Amino acid sequence: MSLTLAPFTVQLPDHTFNPGWNRIPGLSVEGNLLHIHPEEYFFRLESTRWRIIDWQTVFARMLPMEETSDEALEQKALKFIEDHVRITHDPAEVVGVAWQVYSYLFRTEHLPTLDVPGITADHLKILAEVSTLTALNKVDADGRISIVGPAWFFGDTARVVYDLDEATVQNLDEVFHGGLFNENRRIESVKAHTALGGRLVHGCQSAPSQKGGVVAPYGTPMDRFRDDLAGFRDAWITDVRSFGA
Repeated sequence: MSLTLAPFTVQLPDHTFNPGWNRIPGLSVEGNLLHIHPEEYFFRLESTRWRIIDWQTVFARMLPMEETSDEALEQKALKFIEDHVRITHDPAEVVGVAWQVYSYLFRTEHLPTLDVPGITADHLKILAEVSTLTALNKVDADGRISIVGPAWFFGDTARVVYDLDEATVQNLDEVFHGGLFNENRRIESVKAHTALGGRLVHGCQSAPSQKGGVVAPYGTPMDRFRDDLAGFRDAWITDVRSFGA
């Protein structure tokens, strides 16, 4: 069942979104404001509830945590979420928290160790912007994907918004997946994504294939998630690619 969500505006204190987002239906950039019109923007909108934790709490209490021999990092993350998570119906608040998460995960400090040719600080800003909007996507605890917007398909969306060639999109995809393959970055990802109420689940099943991902609650059944993603992926990727025509 499709729900109604009022248009909303995001203003980040330290960032202005690239004007190329105006190419995506339902999004408009006006100075340092990002306006989102849900009826035009989302492909699927079946929920208006998001799980978040204030970034200041995550920064001060979760980021310093270390795994121990008797408690895995993921166990600590799950307990932290249980203790601190809250529900918001304000998508602008979700975007604000998400920007703090992804500007941290894609900070320039990582540039020397990415091992991907040609990646610059500007490319990391692209990854942070697109990832921030992916935080509005949602998978429910039963594995059903309830909210999908164009940013789910971050490679194709980035190609449209930033006029990227295929080689650059592939390199960005490699950096994105580095958060899974590089252990130091994976640890950071587990910690930081508690701010969005779960853990980052990649849509790719065996090799990087630009299927995006979503922050899912711990315990979400992945079989249903995978099947649901397979059902809409091709049609909506085609729609995203048409935005750049």
